[in-house]
Amino acid sequence: MEVTLIMFKAIIAILVILLVLSSFRVVPQNNEGLIETLGKYSRTVKAGLVVIIPIIQKMRRVSLAMFPAEISKYSIITKDNAEITTSLTLNYLVTDSYKYFYNNTDSVKSMVELIRGHLRDIIGRMDLNEALGSTSKINTQLSEAIGDLTDIYGIRVVRVNIDELLPSAEIQKAMDKQLTADREKIAAIEKAEGEAKNIELTTKAKNDALIATAKAKAEAVKTEADAEAYRISKLQSSLAAASDGYFKNQSLDSFNKLATGPNNMIVVDKDDMTNLGSIPATAKVWNKSIENE
Repeated sequence: MEVTLIMFKAIIAILVILLVLSSFRVVPQNNEGLIETLGKYSRTVKAGLVVIIPIIQKMRRVSLAMFPAEISKYSIITKDNAEITTSLTLNYLVTDSYKYFYNNTDSVKSMVELIRGHLRDIIGRMDLNEALGSTSKINTQLSEAIGDLTDIYGIRVVRVNIDELLPSAEIQKAMDKQLTADREKIAAIEKAEGEAKNIELTTKAKNDALIATAKAKAEAVKTEADAEAYRISKLQSSLAAASDGYFKNQSLDSFNKLATGPNNMIVVDKDDMTNLGSIPATAKVWNKSIENE
């Protein structure tokens, strides 16, 4: 009987110790604890050692650290009825553990749906080409749109980023064809411009050569004309400076040449007609004329 009593006391002591130990809770760093009394929210406690009433009270731990999340691919229709597929990544953290845990059965899912809805609205007001080329702009508009709206879930979105915006396979195929056509068009234009430039340069080179040749010929003609003018000028100067004896000698030389030639006609100046007989060359011409008769 005494052994049974001792065992009973030991069991009671163990239960009391376990009960006391179970009344202590530790809230880790960057976490908060939500204390519930008989299933009803009682208070919020910070990181550290917390004492609760066993069985009656219960603590729920909520992390305040930043969480990454990925929104899987889903389709959006643009303003011009083109279908594109998008996926996002974001980072969020809990700013109000009470709202996060009690105001919504799944705050993270609600936040994701909110972001999806705003992204559909933003892209739905854009044409396909505008949407595909405005990822940065869409990120900015999306961040501004959600703003503090997620505060009702006790969550704040720190960063949101669109990972990809892809058109449907049919649209992509059409875009590839258009891109190929544009590239071929650009190549054809560049080729035509190159040929035109080549023709222009060739024509210019030929024209420059013709002009250079014409200038060279003109310069040669001018040089030749200048030389001839110089020769005539010097000749005239020499003749102007020559004495009468020089011209008489030239006349006598001409008469001598005529006398030895087949012709029998002599042209002399009228002033020299009286002295014609005194010129030996005249006598020779005269004698030759008589012999021929």
